[in-house]
Amino acid sequence: MTFDELPQLMTLMTGDEKHSTSSTSTLDVLWVLYSDILRLDPANPDDPERDRFYLSKGHGPMAYYAVLAARGFLTPNELASFGSYDSPLGNHPDRTLVPGADIGSGSLGHGLALAAGTAVALQIQKSIARVFVLIGDAELDEGSNMEAIQFAARSNLSNLTAVVIDNDSAGLGWPGGIALRFAVEGWSTSDVDGRDHSALRRAFRLDHADRPHVVVAHVEKKES
Repeated sequence: MTFDELPQLMTLMTGDEKHSTSSTSTLDVLWVLYSDILRLDPANPDDPERDRFYLSKGHGPMAYYAVLAARGFLTPNELASFGSYDSPLGNHPDRTLVPGADIGSGSLGHGLALAAGTAVALQIQKSIARVFVLIGDAELDEGSNMEAIQFAARSNLSNLTAVVIDNDSAGLGWPGGIALRFAVEGWSTSDVDGRDHSALRRAFRLDHADRPHVVVAHVEKKES
């Protein structure tokens, strides 16, 4: 399946609380991660050496489910049940119900801290697995993220990559831009066009030995 076919998968999901605008802002990043970056096997989704992906931006499940279906974790037929009473595909992902989902999300501000904790545990286990966490720019208004940013840098979590979808939704912002918020704490940073797949691939593959990396993906909301 190609990237151009993803919108067709997303049309299978109907109902209230789709958050389709918020979701489409993540579509390119999710596609690049699941197509080219993450070491994952749909046939063995619980492989202990797999890369972890945490969707902290809880209003993005439509794109997430579409990409999971495109990569073989879900079937297209399952997408039609999205948001219904007996569907495993809720308005926020549930790791106990959705193959390939590593955390349940929806309560903003928790994903980065969870990712940092997981990265520490994987380093202790001497695992080759990496941790990627996707958060929204408005989510950075939650104070827990500041502590997670500081902790990850002080712990030299080179196996951690954060992706911030910057679509100008933040109420508070950060002087000098989002990347600087991470850089001042010791993170490696990349600012990229969040719709440019080649730029995203380069940013995700950037060497950042001995420290965590953040990719700030700048996008405009696509109204639907």
